[in-house]
Amino acid sequence: MHNKIESLFSQLWQDYISITPSAKKVHDLLEGYEFEHSGKITKLVNDHIALRTFNIDKINLEKLAAHFIALGYTEQGQYDFAQKKLRAKHFEHADDTQPKVFISELLVEEMPNDVQQIIFKMTDGMADDVAQQDDFLYSGTHWQVSTDEYETLVAHSEYAAWMSAWGFRANHFTVSLNHMGHFDSLAQMNSVLKESGFVLNSSGGETKGGPEVLLAQSSTMADKIKVEFANGNKLVPSCFYEFAQRYPMTSGGLYQGFVAASADKIFESTDT
Repeated sequence: MHNKIESLFSQLWQDYISITPSAKKVHDLLEGYEFEHSGKITKLVNDHIALRTFNIDKINLEKLAAHFIALGYTEQGQYDFAQKKLRAKHFEHADDTQPKVFISELLVEEMPNDVQQIIFKMTDGMADDVAQQDDFLYSGTHWQVSTDEYETLVAHSEYAAWMSAWGFRANHFTVSLNHMGHFDSLAQMNSVLKESGFVLNSSGGETKGGPEVLLAQSSTMADKIKVEFANGNKLVPSCFYEFAQRYPMTSGGLYQGFVAASADKIFESTDT
């Protein structure tokens, strides 16, 4: 089972860095920083990944989650994002060295009619059992939209627009600050990243949350990558890299959940 989990996350990572070159650079920078300060080669630990989808039966949140549940993951929390018309759940493995998984879905019926029409056009051609394919979680898009359709989606939901361009894949990976030797705080890590020229998401402040909610998060802004739309190419935001610091609960263990108010701002890392 451990090998299957490792293999899935490895496939997700390779797919993710193929459209997020900055993530590989950040990864190498942070590993180098650890080595410089300790002389030890430290592998970065992935706190969690996030996946996106639509609440359409054949590809909804539960269908994506089934891949992880088959590997021993269990549902641990639910979150609502009323303003963005999203809901989400997070999943954890009994082996807490395995990354957590955060899956969200867009509530299509709450979108304006023209947005719904584009989404149905995108997804209608997908087979009913498409989500059961082994490689579904990193299968990308199963449709093509025009640049006009993309812009219509952007106007109402950056999330829907992102899905139209990128489809099914990890939207971000997350460095666990708790497993690093030489950063005491996200602010310190943020400074190193900015000095190296990476642009951070400043929506709601560069660091979202903190000890008072038991979780602090920050992230880069998504790379801009050329996508081939039905009628030509366009540079659009792809994926981003997140950084998380977890704080101890009264029980002594580190908090393992997510904070909706912070996640709400993290979603904006892919805004155009």
